[in-house]
Amino acid sequence: MRITFAVVAVAFLATAGSAQAAGCLSGAVVGGVAGHVAGHGKLGAVAGCAIGHHKAKKQKREEQQRNQQQQPQG
Repeated sequence: MRITFAVVAVAFLATAGSAQAAGCLSGAVVGGVAGHVAGHGKLGAVAGCAIGHHKAKKQKREEQQRNQQQQPQG
Protein backbone atom coordinates (compact mmCIF):
# COMPACT_ATOMS: atom_id res chain seq x y z
CA MET A 1 0.00 0.00 0.00
CA ARG A 2 2.77 2.46 0.89
CA ILE A 3 4.64 1.75 -2.31
CA THR A 4 1.48 2.38 -4.33
CA PHE A 5 0.94 5.67 -2.49
CA ALA A 6 4.54 6.70 -3.14
CA VAL A 7 4.32 5.86 -6.84
CA VAL A 8 1.06 7.80 -7.22
CA ALA A 9 2.47 10.77 -5.31
CA VAL A 10 5.63 10.83 -7.43
CA ALA A 11 3.60 10.59 -10.63
CA PHE A 12 1.35 13.42 -9.48
CA LEU A 13 4.28 15.65 -8.59
CA ALA A 14 6.00 14.86 -11.86
CA THR A 15 2.98 16.09 -13.81
CA ALA A 16 2.68 19.29 -11.77
CA GLY A 17 4.00 22.52 -13.24
CA SER A 18 7.77 22.54 -13.15
CA ALA A 19 7.90 26.19 -12.13
CA GLN A 20 6.02 25.52 -8.92
CA ALA A 21 7.40 22.08 -8.19
CA ALA A 22 11.06 22.92 -8.72
CA GLY A 23 13.10 20.90 -6.26
CA CYS A 24 10.03 19.45 -4.61
CA LEU A 25 10.21 16.04 -6.23
CA SER A 26 13.81 15.29 -5.37
CA GLY A 27 13.41 16.79 -1.89
CA ALA A 28 10.28 14.75 -1.27
CA VAL A 29 12.00 11.53 -2.27
CA VAL A 30 14.98 12.16 0.00
CA GLY A 31 12.78 13.42 2.85
CA GLY A 32 10.39 10.50 2.45
CA VAL A 33 13.17 7.95 2.69
CA ALA A 34 14.72 9.70 5.69
CA GLY A 35 11.31 10.06 7.30
CA HIS A 36 10.51 6.40 6.64
CA VAL A 37 13.66 5.37 8.48
CA ALA A 38 12.58 7.57 11.41
CA GLY A 39 8.98 6.30 11.21
CA HIS A 40 7.49 9.47 9.72
CA GLY A 41 7.61 8.98 5.96
CA LYS A 42 4.83 11.37 4.97
CA LEU A 43 6.07 14.13 7.23
CA GLY A 44 9.58 13.68 5.87
CA ALA A 45 8.31 13.87 2.30
CA VAL A 46 6.44 17.11 2.98
CA ALA A 47 9.41 18.66 4.74
CA GLY A 48 11.76 17.46 2.00
CA CYS A 49 9.51 18.99 -0.64
CA ALA A 50 9.53 22.34 1.15
CA ILE A 51 13.30 22.31 1.62
CA GLY A 52 13.93 21.17 -1.95
CA HIS A 53 11.67 23.90 -3.32
CA HIS A 54 13.41 26.52 -1.18
CA LYS A 55 16.85 25.42 -2.37
CA ALA A 56 15.78 25.42 -6.02
CA LYS A 57 14.29 28.88 -5.67
CA LYS A 58 17.46 30.16 -3.99
CA GLN A 59 19.65 28.61 -6.70
CA LYS A 60 17.54 30.21 -9.44
CA ARG A 61 17.77 33.62 -7.75
CA GLU A 62 21.57 33.32 -7.43
CA GLU A 63 21.84 32.30 -11.09
CA GLN A 64 19.82 35.34 -12.15
CA GLN A 65 22.07 37.60 -10.10
CA ARG A 66 25.17 36.09 -11.73
CA ASN A 67 23.67 36.62 -15.19
CA GLN A 68 22.89 40.26 -14.39
CA GLN A 69 26.45 40.86 -13.22
CA GLN A 70 27.87 39.35 -16.41
CA GLN A 71 25.84 41.58 -18.71
CA PRO A 72 27.86 44.49 -20.09
CA GLN A 73 26.97 47.87 -18.68
CA GLY A 74 25.76 50.11 -21.49
